[in-house]
Amino acid sequence: MTVHFIGAGPGAADLLTIRGRDLLASCPVCLYAGSIVPPDMLQYCPEDARLVDTAPMSLDEIEAEYVRAHNAGQDVARLHSGDLAIYSAVAEQVRRLERNAIPWTMTPGVPAFAAAASVLGRELTVPGVAQSVVLTRVNGRASAMPEREKLKSFAATGATLAIHLAVHALGRIVAELTPFYGAQCPVAIVARASWPDQLVLHGTLESIEKELEHNPIERTALVLVGPALAGLAGRESALYDPDYRRRFRS
Repeated sequence: MTVHFIGAGPGAADLLTIRGRDLLASCPVCLYAGSIVPPDMLQYCPEDARLVDTAPMSLDEIEAEYVRAHNAGQDVARLHSGDLAIYSAVAEQVRRLERNAIPWTMTPGVPAFAAAASVLGRELTVPGVAQSVVLTRVNGRASAMPEREKLKSFAATGATLAIHLAVHALGRIVAELTPFYGAQCPVAIVARASWPDQLVLHGTLESIEKELEHNPIERTALVLVGPALAGLAGRESALYDPDYRRRFRS
């Protein structure tokens, strides 16, 4: 018996990886993260699978489901939105599994920032403009941010910022980033990327708060900030330079 953590991707069922789909189809038990996992994705589960919505459950209750399945010899598919590498709350579940000597695996999914970039039609790393992407969030109801991880610190690099779970703090984001990026720096807010009701707001650090006032967006939106979002500036990649030496391996 094994618990398979599966990144469900940003929302659209067809963005689930083939490996993730096949694992879903093979597991008699599926735990999924409530409404942030689309119902269409659950169609890949066996018809008689035990489906458990973990949204209202405590960690102790989720652990009990793992132990029940372990005692019954049933594999478990554990669906989390986006990718498991960030903000997935997998770490604490793994600690519980290891405490109970229950095997587990991780299967990656399409992360929210990648889905948002696709919706925007933008590469987030543009030569000569930005070559780093910072994935972060702000203090809120979730775990407190470490003292040294400040938006100002990240902004000083000029990198593209992908700020998760932060639309409720947009005013603070604008105030902290404007001195570093300038008032005309592009900003995009992407909510529910790849879902039928996805919503995108475009603006600048100067204008984005008014855009949000006219188009209120829920807490789960992603805020993207940085000059790379303009999509116009920058030089061509050295990858296509005629003098670039390519190395091929057989």
